[in-house]
Amino acid sequence: MSKWLITLGLVLLALGLLWPLLDRLGLGNLPGDIRIERKGVFFYFPFTSGLFVSLAVSLILWLFRH
Repeated sequence: MSKWLITLGLVLLALGLLWPLLDRLGLGNLPGDIRIERKGVFFYFPFTSGLFVSLAVSLILWLFRH
């Protein structure tokens, strides 16, 4: 369990450090990301970005297992 927590912490740290690069790639502003702005209300659901990140993480984990 502790190895998974350490790995998760390192992954979150890497994502935090790479956030400016990911922002320049347009992650979070892809077509399919839902953004609703009304007077005093802001709703954002990164559907396409979430799928992209999930695919990338799944690919990386698959490569490490094989």
